[in-house]
Amino acid sequence: AEQLLYEHWKKNNAELREMESELHRKHVIEAWGDQLMQKTKQEATELEEKKRHENEYAIAQREALERMRQEEEKRRLEEKKQAETLLKQIEELKLQETKATKLKKEQENLLKQQWELENLEEERKQMEELRKKKELGRFLRHQCNAQLKRRAQQIQEELEIDRQILLALLEKEDEDQRRQSARREQAVADVAWMKRVVEEQLQLEKEREAELQTIFREEAKKVWEKREEEWEREKAARDRLMNEVLAGRQRQIQEKMELNRQAQEESIKYREQLIKELEEAKELTRREKEQEEELKTARRQELEAQV
Repeated sequence: AEQLLYEHWKKNNAELREMESELHRKHVIEAWGDQLMQKTKQEATELEEKKRHENEYAIAQREALERMRQEEEKRRLEEKKQAETLLKQIEELKLQETKATKLKKEQENLLKQQWELENLEEERKQMEELRKKKELGRFLRHQCNAQLKRRAQQIQEELEIDRQILLALLEKEDEDQRRQSARREQAVADVAWMKRVVEEQLQLEKEREAELQTIFREEAKKVWEKREEEWEREKAARDRLMNEVLAGRQRQIQEKMELNRQAQEESIKYREQLIKELEEAKELTRREKEQEEELKTARRQELEAQV
């Protein structure tokens, strides 16, 4: 009943209604102002948060770009270093191929020298066999003076052939003089000395041939026998020396051929190693490029995700 009386009174009291309406209006205005202030504050907070995110993204982007720049610079330097290394390896491979060609030519030259030396030795043997066949049955024939002269000329021919052989050896040694060792120099000296010995004997035979013109016929047999003994002794000594010289030259050629063979084997191994390293370097470069592309893709995706 009291509540009903209050409601009735409130409806009939205009001043009270106006006061109540004013209070309600003020309450609405205050509530709207609070909402506006709250909205403004929220917008400011959101703007600040947006700027903070934008700053964080910009920093992250700059850092990512800087990392990419550093990685690109590092990659460029590594590629330059690898390119220089590859270039050096290629140049070294070219040098080794040139060396291999030179060694092969040297081997061919040594084989040729060995063949020539064997031919010279065979020529001396054949000449000795021919001399023995020609002399068979000739001893004590008539016209001993003519026989002595022919024999002297034959000895001179043998000496001349030996001299030519030694001269050829000297010329061959001259071709290798830039690479001579002490042993090769001694070999050259031995050949030169033997050449002088042969030339001295050749001169002696020419003098002996001249002496034959003054020898009486009846003395020819004695002179023949004596001269034949001298010739045989001299020839035996000369053959021994010539064999030593030729054997020394043969050993020298064999040593050079062995050194050449070893050098070719080492050159082949070295070239194979260089080729292997070049292939490995190419494969490494290929893998690094793949990794670089993968890294670029990952960085790009990371930046896109941050946006």
